[in-house]
Amino acid sequence: MTRILYIAALAALTFAGGSRAAGNLADIAIIDRDSGATLAAHYYRGDYWVAGSPGARYAIEIRNRLGERLLAVTSVDGVNVVSGATAGWDQTGYVFGADESYQITGWRKSDAEVAAFSFTASPNSYAERTGRPGNVGVIGVALFRERAAVPQPPPPPVIGESMGSDAARRASNAPAAGAPAPLERDSLAKSLPNLQALRPKLGTAHGAREYSYASHTQFVRMQTEPNEVIRIRYDSMDNLMAMGIIARRRPMPPTPNAFPDSAMPSYVPDPPG
Repeated sequence: MTRILYIAALAALTFAGGSRAAGNLADIAIIDRDSGATLAAHYYRGDYWVAGSPGARYAIEIRNRLGERLLAVTSVDGVNVVSGATAGWDQTGYVFGADESYQITGWRKSDAEVAAFSFTASPNSYAERTGRPGNVGVIGVALFRERAAVPQPPPPPVIGESMGSDAARRASNAPAAGAPAPLERDSLAKSLPNLQALRPKLGTAHGAREYSYASHTQFVRMQTEPNEVIRIRYDSMDNLMAMGIIARRRPMPPTPNAFPDSAMPSYVPDPPG
């Protein structure tokens, strides 16, 4: 089945270095848009985790590692970031050109605007405010390769006309028939375990409107299920420490002075003011 999808029409962005979830088809990074930093991805018991700061805007940066087009059906907190529907594999997403990278910065509102992603307390998240709290705290990217065009056999000879005739050439250029079977609907993100944390967990808010242009294209999937799914879970730094995902930082003791009764040499002081 051919579906109409969104494709980022802006120029490809340079993929930020640092920690990221590396897949076979694409690399995924979470970018703090206020600081420009790539959030460190901590691998723990089969999942990648990042620590978000409440109130900070963030982006999901995706880099296509293939020399061909790739579809990324993307969800935040179990919600499709383009349509707002409860996320499923058969839904719309972003199409990336060969080796292209792009930052998804918010919930798509139109071909020209998004509502910015920002970390917030779970009760203020878009998912919980729309009655879907079960998957708050997870970002998912389901990746699909494109179905290659099937070469058609040459048409049989046309009686009374040579194979070089205009009619024969028109027959040989006829479009290919057939399409993939309808896709099976499935949930992209699974429920989070009920872990005790020091503070309420983080979710993603439906933030201020921002300009973000997109156009439409067609994409035929190679298969009904994703070729790869990359999942990144997130919460506050305090909660990740409480769950043992990130080692708790301990204050460093003061550095002892080997010569406590000896003053260091002095230099020219700064002028007043």
